[in-house]
Amino acid sequence: MKFALSTLGLPGTPVDDVLRLAAGSGFDGVELHSRPEGPVHPGTGAAERARITARSAEAGLTVLSVAAPVRAAGGDEDGPVIEELGEAVRLAADLGAPYVRVLPGGALPGDAFPGGALPGAGAPPAEEADVVAARRLAAVAPEAADRGVRILLETRGSHPRGTDVARITGLVGHRAVGVVWDPAHTRHAGEEPHETLPVLAPHLGYVRVKDSGPDGDAAVRVLRSHGYDGWLCWEHGEQSYADAPEPGPPAAAARNRLAALSDGSDGFDG
Repeated sequence: MKFALSTLGLPGTPVDDVLRLAAGSGFDGVELHSRPEGPVHPGTGAAERARITARSAEAGLTVLSVAAPVRAAGGDEDGPVIEELGEAVRLAADLGAPYVRVLPGGALPGDAFPGGALPGAGAPPAEEADVVAARRLAAVAPEAADRGVRILLETRGSHPRGTDVARITGLVGHRAVGVVWDPAHTRHAGEEPHETLPVLAPHLGYVRVKDSGPDGDAAVRVLRSHGYDGWLCWEHGEQSYADAPEPGPPAAAARNRLAALSDGSDGFDG
């Protein structure tokens, strides 16, 4: 397996510092969160996009994904959401990233609790949300394919289980639309990793794990048992490194933990 560092736990950190941290901690790539206040977003100019691409290559890193805050089933009108999706695809293409991660819909405060996520204020019923998200993703899928980018819907929010997001990707029916699996959300919503993987395998882009915790550990072991050799992306929870004296040690430790889980040297034999 290959390992990427997510910038979710590094809000506002300059890209060059992120690349140094990732390379120095043994990661193979980075997932860059696209935030208006951050160092990478749709307004980032062409020269800066080219510079980031070059610096990533110099560091020996792949820009795995642009994690965009787009909610495919959110908002009242298709037009603005489709435009946001297109902007995220073009940003990823310019950075040489094979993936764009987007969210399904609904409000995030209800994320992945036992019994299912709360839909959030103003969220449409599940069936309607499925159709809305699929329609919008299908509208952007041809451009994504032309640019060599896959749009990946994360298991989160209004669609926390593998079966939830698979309904949408099934409606889209385009190879340029797939899934990011976050085991914390699927497992907390009552779906165990051995149940999730068969559902998501045909659609899977990469897997994100939080702080290499028990949900991620279980998922990585299931992935290993099925011969998965793709990307694992480490996310430092919903926290920041702001209070940590040095982010390097936890990042390096997480990468080593993921490596042990992926090659079976973690000592787990059950």
